[in-house]
Amino acid sequence: MSGNDSKQEPVALFGVEDGLARLTLHRPEALNSLSFRLIEEIIAILDRVDADPDIRALLVTGSGRAFCAGADLTVAGPSGDPSRPRDVGQVVEDYYNPLITRLATLRPPIVVAVNGAAVGAGVSLALQGDIVVAARSAYFLQAFTRVGLIPDAGATWLLPRLVGIARAKAMMLLADRIPAEEAAAIGLIHSAVDDDALAARAEEIARRLADGPTVAFGLVRRAVREGLGGDLAASLRIEREAQREAGFTADYAEGVQAFREKRPPRFTGR
Repeated sequence: MSGNDSKQEPVALFGVEDGLARLTLHRPEALNSLSFRLIEEIIAILDRVDADPDIRALLVTGSGRAFCAGADLTVAGPSGDPSRPRDVGQVVEDYYNPLITRLATLRPPIVVAVNGAAVGAGVSLALQGDIVVAARSAYFLQAFTRVGLIPDAGATWLLPRLVGIARAKAMMLLADRIPAEEAAAIGLIHSAVDDDALAARAEEIARRLADGPTVAFGLVRRAVREGLGGDLAASLRIEREAQREAGFTADYAEGVQAFREKRPPRFTGR
C-alpha cells in the first residue's frame, strides 16, 4: 500500500477505556510513515480527545515493527501523484505544522510508547509526548539531510531544548541513529525498557496520568510550552494564572481534603 491508503480500513486506530484513550499508527506495511491520510486521521482523533472531558490521558504507539518512519516519500502530494513536483514547504505548512501544533496544545497529557524506529517527522511526533518510553531495540533518526532537506515538524525548536545545541546539531547534520538507551541517557526521552516490557510500562504510566488531576496536568503542559519562549518574569506570570485556574478545580479541593484525611485522593479530572 502506498501513500494512497485503502479507503476501507483506518490508518490510525483509536479506542477509549476508563478515561484512557489509545491512538495507534496503523500502516505497518509502510513502517507507519506519515501519509496525508494518516495525518488527517490523527488530527481528527486528537480533536475527539480534546472534545471529550472524560478522556484524561492519551497513549500513542505504532503497529508492527516501527513507531513511525517519517514522511511517506512515495507520494508527491495529496493527489498521490509521485511524478508531480511538490512544494515541500507547503506540505509542511498544510500537514506537519497543524499536526505538531495539535499535539502540543492537547488538553490531556500524552504518553508515547516508541515500539521501533522513529525517523524524521516520526521523531518529532514521538517527542510531543509528555512522557516518552522506548523499547531498547528502538532508535531515533533525524534523516532529513540524507535526502537534502532540513528537519521540520518542530525539530529545530525542540531538539536543542531537550539535548542541547551541540547534540541537536549533530543529530540533524550527521543523521546518525540514536539508540533508545542513549536517547534516555541524554534526556531525549524519559526511559528505555526491554522490548517485552514496553506495553505494560507505557500502560502503567498512562493509567497513572488518567487517574490524576487532568486540569493541572494540562496547565503544566501549557506553562512549560509557553515558558520555553520567555524569561523568568514571564514564567512567573504564567504560573500565577495557571495556579489561579487550578485552585478553582474540584480536584484541588479533593487533593486538600485527601491530604487532611491522610488518604489517597480520588481525582475526577475536573
